[in-house]
Amino acid sequence: MQKEEWKRSGTGLYCYQPTGIYFARVRFGGKLYRRSLETPDYQLARRLLASFRHDLERTDAKAGNTTFGAVLDLYEESKLGRLAPGTQKDKRAILAKLRRTYLGIDALPLRRIRPSDIERWLSRQCVDRSAAYYNACLTTIRQALNVAVEERIIAESPAAGLKYEKRSEPIRQSPTFEQFQAIVASIRAQAFNRERDASGDFVEFMGLSGLGQAEMASLTRANVDLQAGRIVLYRHKTAKGFVIPIYPQLRQLVERLCAGKAHDEPLFAMREARKALANACQRLGFPPFTHRALRRMFVTRAIELGVDVKTIAEWQGHRDGGKLILDTYSHVRAPHAGAMAKLLV
Repeated sequence: MQKEEWKRSGTGLYCYQPTGIYFARVRFGGKLYRRSLETPDYQLARRLLASFRHDLERTDAKAGNTTFGAVLDLYEESKLGRLAPGTQKDKRAILAKLRRTYLGIDALPLRRIRPSDIERWLSRQCVDRSAAYYNACLTTIRQALNVAVEERIIAESPAAGLKYEKRSEPIRQSPTFEQFQAIVASIRAQAFNRERDASGDFVEFMGLSGLGQAEMASLTRANVDLQAGRIVLYRHKTAKGFVIPIYPQLRQLVERLCAGKAHDEPLFAMREARKALANACQRLGFPPFTHRALRRMFVTRAIELGVDVKTIAEWQGHRDGGKLILDTYSHVRAPHAGAMAKLLV
């Protein structure tokens, strides 16, 4: 510390003179902890310092030598079971990489790990990978260390202040509605593919409903209320239920899929149709559209047809009032807004 910038205001309490903000500086268990108290108020800073010391003292002394590897085991056992299968798989792959490549993971006490140690591991292991992968690794490490804080193994996480890498904006291709119709027709026309009808149903339903693969795969006849004209769904990503109407464009397909099925029988004979979709795109000379591309097509078309963003967000199972739709589809809304403005004559 430079003396002209920092003023000691009591044991463990320092004021940064240029801003007037108080900081805590406390040694506990042989380690120095620093934290901004984020206030220029001396009396409030004293109370926050006392709270900070109390948090440090609440750590379990018996757990002081717990290793990073042991915390990863605890995180995997206590937290991963409630996540979606795909998310579990990704996180377990990152945990396996940590166990394989983090030096001293089963010998070094967790309290001795510094933020710079984690940053160095991320830099080495993610050097040729995308920002998304870097961020996924950092998120997994943060979540594991948060378990250690919850269990009072450490007072604060060394990963708490680490920054995520900025992701580049990818160019996401979506089919036009006419291309989508051609894709469905191409799938259904494959005479020698015994799954052509099931694949065609899956792809057509996805494009006409705007649902994701996980939501569709879990649908049963019980989820569909033909009389009320609605489908009740479970959004796996947020673990929340939501409802969509049976759109006019979807009605005939839904009725056919429901015909003759028992109450708890799955609506679809398959859980995904990636191969059929990819092959159809290749036959037709289209870009390699994905399941997600069909969902984007649905949202884009809904915006262009004048459906308000809040309603579209509800149909997608979002709870943000349309913020994600507004951010993601701004390129669609701008020309659409211009076209709508021309109606005001």
